[in-house]
Amino acid sequence: MQRQTTMANPATIERKWYIVDATNLPIGRLASEIALVLIGKNKPIYTPHVDCGDYVIVINADKVAISGDEKKKFYYNVSMQRGGLRKRSAKEMRANYPEEMFERVVWGMLPKGALGRKIYKKLFVYAGSDHKHEAQQPEVLELRYIGGNK
Repeated sequence: MQRQTTMANPATIERKWYIVDATNLPIGRLASEIALVLIGKNKPIYTPHVDCGDYVIVINADKVAISGDEKKKFYYNVSMQRGGLRKRSAKEMRANYPEEMFERVVWGMLPKGALGRKIYKKLFVYAGSDHKHEAQQPEVLELRYIGGNK
């Protein structure tokens, strides 16, 4: 008897919409859980070369928990011009750009290349509790490894 490996293709994938409230959750653990859902590793039909993940909406990104000293964690941008290095602390990023800070953390956990850019477009981050995706009827995402519940 032969084994049959089922390979997902874009026509057979069913996508869901999930919503996550990031209030007081550790940013790294939350981002790793979200990255797994975006990639599709939580599904039995996961195929490495196909985007089989779901959509994720993150609300209250400005209230996420950051361990350590926020003044010692930095985010860098380089424009490749002389003096073009911009350095912002995590405290400044949380106050002024909470969506960008969270998106950068999740982006670091996604595969690089064309597939990773396609997967990244399914992430929607909002600083407050309001979002514009009520029509998709998102479900609350059950997080597995956050807060000590394993």
